[in-house]
Amino acid sequence: MSKSTALAFVIAALSYSLFFHSSSSPKPHYHALFLSASFSDNASVALNLRALTRRPHVAGSEANAEAAAYVHSAFISSSLKSHVVAYPVSLTYPIHRSLVLTPRDSAKPITFALEQEQIGDNPYANEVMPTFHGYAKSGNVSGPVVYANYGRVEDFVGLNASGAVVIARYGRIYRGDIVNNAYQAGAVGVVIYTDKRDYGGEECFPASKWMPPSGVQVGTVYNGLGDPTTPGWASVDGCERLSEEAVELSGDSTLIPSLPVSAADAEVILKTMEGDVADGDVYLVGPGPGILNLTYIGKTVIAEIENVIGVIEGEEEPDRYVILGNHRDAWTFGAVDPNSGTAVLLEIAQRLDKLQKRGWKPRRTIILCNWDAEEYALIGSTEWVEENREMLTSRAVAYLNVDCAVSGPGFHASATPQLDELIKEAAQEVRDPDNTTQSIYESWIGSSNSGVIGRLGGGGSDYASFVQHVGVPAVDMRFGKDYPVYHSMYDDFTWMEKFGDSMFQRHVAMASVLGLVALRLADEEFLPFNYISYASELKKSAEDLEKLGHSIDVSPLIKSIQDLSTAARGINIEKKGIKGALRVRELNDRLMMAERALTDRDGLSERPWYKHLVYGPSKYDDYGSKSFPGVDDAIDDAKRLKTKASWELVQHQIWRVARAVRHASLVLKGELR
Repeated sequence: MSKSTALAFVIAALSYSLFFHSSSSPKPHYHALFLSASFSDNASVALNLRALTRRPHVAGSEANAEAAAYVHSAFISSSLKSHVVAYPVSLTYPIHRSLVLTPRDSAKPITFALEQEQIGDNPYANEVMPTFHGYAKSGNVSGPVVYANYGRVEDFVGLNASGAVVIARYGRIYRGDIVNNAYQAGAVGVVIYTDKRDYGGEECFPASKWMPPSGVQVGTVYNGLGDPTTPGWASVDGCERLSEEAVELSGDSTLIPSLPVSAADAEVILKTMEGDVADGDVYLVGPGPGILNLTYIGKTVIAEIENVIGVIEGEEEPDRYVILGNHRDAWTFGAVDPNSGTAVLLEIAQRLDKLQKRGWKPRRTIILCNWDAEEYALIGSTEWVEENREMLTSRAVAYLNVDCAVSGPGFHASATPQLDELIKEAAQEVRDPDNTTQSIYESWIGSSNSGVIGRLGGGGSDYASFVQHVGVPAVDMRFGKDYPVYHSMYDDFTWMEKFGDSMFQRHVAMASVLGLVALRLADEEFLPFNYISYASELKKSAEDLEKLGHSIDVSPLIKSIQDLSTAARGINIEKKGIKGALRVRELNDRLMMAERALTDRDGLSERPWYKHLVYGPSKYDDYGSKSFPGVDDAIDDAKRLKTKASWELVQHQIWRVARAVRHASLVLKGELR
C-alpha cells in the first residue's frame, strides 16, 4: 500500500468514525419534553380526526385522495420532508346486490333492502358505499339456508352444507376464511351477519355504543396480501400483472359469492330455520326449509392509491430507519378504524416538529407512513415493502404500527419479543388517561390481560408485510379492543366523541407511548432490543410441540433455542464493554438483522409470500396468530390425513424452524462457522 493510499484510508476511516460518533447516553431531555403537557394537544387531535372523517373515504375514491392531501399538508406543516408514493392497483366495487328469502315453497318471497339506517343529519351519509365484500366473487346462487355459527372449520363438522347458502356470524375468524370454509363444505354462497349477542346491547347507537339492528360490517374476503394482480412484486406503472383468471386460480380468492348483512335481516332468515339446535347455540342449523337467492355483481378496476411518506433524516445514522405507520382509507367514515391512528400519527409529527425547533435531531432516520388501501388487502404497505424490500432488509430498525388506535379504555400491545421490555418501559413513563394516579403500565398489569404482550402472527394490519415478508421487528398498539360498530357507517366522529374518547386524552396517551418507543429506537446508542424475551417465548412454543407424540423429535428446535438464549445473554453483556462508533454500529447491526434470520426465502409451504418461520397467520384463520405457522399447518394436515408421510412433513417443518433459529443465534454472536 502506498503512503498516499494509506493516508486516504486513515482519513476515510476517521471520517466514518466521526460521522457515526454519539454520546454514550440517549437524549433524555428531549424525550421528557416530548411527553410534557406543553407538547401535547388533544384539541388538535380532535380537529384532525374530524377533518379526516368528514366524508366516507374508501380506497380509490375522491374523498380518500382529499384525505391524503390533508395528511401530506399536515406532514409538511410539521417540517417533515414529505412525498406521495402512488400505485395503480386492482380494487373492486359493488354494481348490483340482492338477497331474497323464500321461507317455504308456497310463501311469499322476502326481498331484503340491504341498507344501513341513516342516523343523525350527516350530509355525507349518502356517500357511504353499498354494503359488500371486497374481492367477493360475482354470481347468482340459490339454495337452502344452513346456519354455521362462526363459520370455523369445527362449525362445519357434521353439518350438511352441500348445495346450501350458509349463514354465519362475525366474531371469531377472518371473514375470508368463513367463505373458504363454507366452500370446502360444499356451500354455493355465504351470508355473514352481525349478531346482537356479539355486537348489540339493550340500547344502540346513538344512545349507546352498540351496533344498531341495521348495521352491517363490511370488509374484504381476499386471503392474500397486496394487489392480487402483482403477488410478490410492486404494482408500479407498466408492471407485469396476472389476469383475473390467474388471480382466481392463485388460491387466495374466494370461489363462491358472499354478502354481509345486518342483525335485523339475519334474524328474519334464522327464524325460518328448522332442524337441530346448533351445538352450544340457540339457532337451528337447517338446512332450510327456507331458500336464499343471493346475487352479487362487482366490478374490478385499476385505481390509483396514495401512500403519504414523511421523513426526518438521522444526523448520525441516516441509513437506519425507524418507521411508524398507519393506514388512512376506511370502508365508511373510519373514526376508530383507522383515523384514530392517523390522528395519533399527526400528533406525533407535530411533537417531533416542536422537538426539532428546540434543537433535537435524531441519531437515526424516522419515517412516518400513511398507507392506503389497507382495508382491501393491506395493499399500500405491502406494495411499498415489496418495492423497497432490499433497502428495508438492510436498513430498517423497526416498524411501529397503529391502526384502531382508540376505541375505548385499556392499553393493548403486540410485538416481536425483543421489543417487549422497551414497550413496558415506555408505558411506565406515561399516565393512564383513565386513571392519572397510575402509569399506563400499572393499569395494564392490573387489567384482565395482566400486561401480556401479544404476537404479530395474524394478518390484521400493516405490520404484516414488515414482519412476515421481510423480518423487521415490529409493534402494534391500541387503547380498547373490539368495538361494536366496526366497519359500519356508524364508526364516525360522533361515535368517537360520545363513546370512544370524549376528551381525546387516550389519543394523546397513545401518541406519547408510541412516540417514546420511536424516539428511543431512533436516539439510543445501542438499539434497545432484548432477545432473551424472544428465546423464552420460543421455548414455551417448542415445549407445546413436545406434547404431540407421533415420534416427533423436538430436540433440534430446543437445542437451537438454547443457543439463541446463550447468544442473547452474550450480546447483552457485550454491550457493556463496547467502545468506538464502528464497534457500536456492528453490534447494532447484529441486533437489527437477527429478526431477518428467522425468515426463509422459500416461505411457508403453499404460502411462499410468508417468509417468517416463527410468526405468521394460521392457514385457516388469517386473524389468528401462530408460533411456528409452518409446523402448525403441517400438524393440521397430519391430523386430517393420519399417514406416516404427513407426520414426517411435521418433522421437516420443525427442522426448518430449528435451522432458522440457529441462524439468528449466529447473527447475534457475529460468528462465521
